[in-house]
Amino acid sequence: MTTVQPGGGSMVRRILLGSQLRRLREARGITREDAGYAIRASESKISRMELGRVSFKERDVADLLSLYGVDDGGEREALLGLVREANKSGWWHSFNDVLPGWFQTYVGLEEAAALIRQSRPVISEEEVERRVSLRLRRQKLLTEGSSPRLWAVIDEAALRRPVGGPKVMRGQVQYLIDIAEQANVVIQVMPFRFGAHAGESGAFTILRFPEQDLADVVYLEQLTSALYLDKRDDVDAYIQVMERLCVDSLTPERTIDLLGSILKER
Repeated sequence: MTTVQPGGGSMVRRILLGSQLRRLREARGITREDAGYAIRASESKISRMELGRVSFKERDVADLLSLYGVDDGGEREALLGLVREANKSGWWHSFNDVLPGWFQTYVGLEEAAALIRQSRPVISEEEVERRVSLRLRRQKLLTEGSSPRLWAVIDEAALRRPVGGPKVMRGQVQYLIDIAEQANVVIQVMPFRFGAHAGESGAFTILRFPEQDLADVVYLEQLTSALYLDKRDDVDAYIQVMERLCVDSLTPERTIDLLGSILKER
C-alpha cells in the first residue's frame, strides 16, 4: 500500500516519477544509501521519494539523474519536467479547510484515473458456506460462557436491502429481535427519517477489553485488508461518533418495534 503525503502537488506524477527513479537506480546497481549520500539525504528519504510519498526538489532529481548515468538531454528534461508538474498544486488544495489530509490523496488519484469502478468479487458456493459457518460460530460468542457486551447501531438501510430473498431476511430480522432480549446485547436502529447521521463515513467496530492496560481498538474492514486503530486521538473520534449515533438512533425499545414492523412486511 502506498500512502502519499498530501499537500505537495500531483500524487500520481510523484508516484510515476518515484518509480522511474527507482528503476534507474536499480539498473545501475546503486543502493539507496549511496543515492541518499549523493543528494545529502538519508536512505529512508530515497525510499520515500521512490514511493512518491514526498515532494521533489529539482536539484535533487538532477543530481540523482547524473548519478544514474542519465546523460541524454531529452530524457533528463522529460524527468525534470515531471518534477515541476508533480510540484504543482491540484485544484483540490483550495479546499484544504474542509478536505481532510488523508482524503486529498484519493482526490488526486481520482482526478488522474481513467476508470473508477466499484464491484463485488465472485465467490464460489463452497466459500459462501464456509463464511456462513464462520459467522454462525462467531455468533455463539454472545451466548456461551462469559459473553462480552455487544452494543450495535444498525442503519435502517441494512435492514431494508433485500439480500438472500424474503425468507433469509425474515430470519435475519427475527434473530435481531431474539438476540436483543439478552442482557448483554443492546441493538439500536438509525432510521431513514433521521437523514444524515454521524456514522456516514462507513461501518466500524470499537473493541474494549477488560484488562485495564489494554487500550481500545477501532476495527475498519476493507475488501482485501483491515485497519486496526489504537492511537488515542483516532479512537476518541470514533467513540464520539458512536456516542452520537446512540443518542440519535431509536431507543432499544423502539428499535424492537421497528424490527417487528419490518418483519411483518416480509
